[in-house]
Amino acid sequence: MVWSLARSARMPTLYCAPGNAGIEALATCVPIKADDIAGLMTFVQAEKIDLTVVGPEAPLALGIVDEFRKSKLKIFGPTKGAARIEASKVFSKEIMAHAKILTARAQSFDRMASALAYLDQHELPVVVKADGLAQGKGVVVAKTREEAKQAVRDSMEHAVFGQAGQRVLIEQFLDGEELTVMAFTDGRTVVPMLPAQDHKRLGDRDTGPNTGGMGAYCPAPLGGRALREQVTEQVLYPAVEALSRMGCPFQGVLYAGLMVVKGVPYVLEFNARMGDPETQVVLPLLKTDLLAVIEAVVEHRLDQLTVDWHDETAVCVVMTSGGYPGTYETGHAIHGLPASNDQKSMVFHAGTRRAGAEIVTGGGRVLGITGRGTTLADAQAEAYRVTRMISFQDAHYRTDIAHRAFSHHA
Repeated sequence: MVWSLARSARMPTLYCAPGNAGIEALATCVPIKADDIAGLMTFVQAEKIDLTVVGPEAPLALGIVDEFRKSKLKIFGPTKGAARIEASKVFSKEIMAHAKILTARAQSFDRMASALAYLDQHELPVVVKADGLAQGKGVVVAKTREEAKQAVRDSMEHAVFGQAGQRVLIEQFLDGEELTVMAFTDGRTVVPMLPAQDHKRLGDRDTGPNTGGMGAYCPAPLGGRALREQVTEQVLYPAVEALSRMGCPFQGVLYAGLMVVKGVPYVLEFNARMGDPETQVVLPLLKTDLLAVIEAVVEHRLDQLTVDWHDETAVCVVMTSGGYPGTYETGHAIHGLPASNDQKSMVFHAGTRRAGAEIVTGGGRVLGITGRGTTLADAQAEAYRVTRMISFQDAHYRTDIAHRAFSHHA
């Protein structure tokens, strides 16, 4: 998002809190935590910032938008009430029921004994989800009853997701193909972005544990024009309208995580902001100035703006620390980073920091390397060309990002 805003023809002065080693080349990094709302507000008022753009989910769930608006500060993102569509999976299911949006059957539990008893007669596979925010890791697709029960115990008894897992959702497993459609909305108008596909599993051919995302590509051929229109009319608009009727209109980016079953889109989850790593393939294809889109959303005039896209393809490969999504070490020097991004490839930093003259690993997902091209094969080749140039101790990445798209083309 910082990279896209930095490319605006209006050349805005950018600050990022807290930022990372990649962002520091584009913006002034400010050592304030993303969920320190009082600290962020003090900084914005002192620096007379014109516009605040919220990236992560935690400050949205805490009500940063409400607090900034009370102080007449311009901010992009949904209110605390609207952000519940991500912050509570149970609330999200209620919205979908009100709006008649297709989703998996689910039951919520705040007592572990009831959840375990319910699993005794649930068909397999079954999906167990922590209700609250778990950084993309609170979902277990269990093939056996014992695995499902362990997921419930981990969440409710062992508190592996903290408060987020005190309530769980036990959900029907949907067998299909995942698709992400994000949309800009000002609470009335909805402008869908290009469809992308994330790769959640750690290993090639979708094996291993779920992660926050190992890579993505865009546009996904699964999301053809007819399906995009169906998602806009039957998912995005009904969700936005339902939130408005509840008195919490949604302004910002609404993310629909879908499972397409025999051509029919079911909602797996909603997020209240841009998704990672889909954003790393969607925004490089945005032709319209992102700053202009954000201002149109904030000022309730999205219907007056045409949002255009490049007729290209993008593929993003995520490099992670060894051991992720479990325990991993940080502080390893990163070698081979390109001197700068160009039109064909971009290296987006995630979990990185500067240590003296070196850039070192600082998180589980370290880098997102995006390649652009006129074809999917070109974009994939470019992403892997740059990925292979970069190294750090115990680095891991998948070698098959976009593999499903090639089977669509076949």
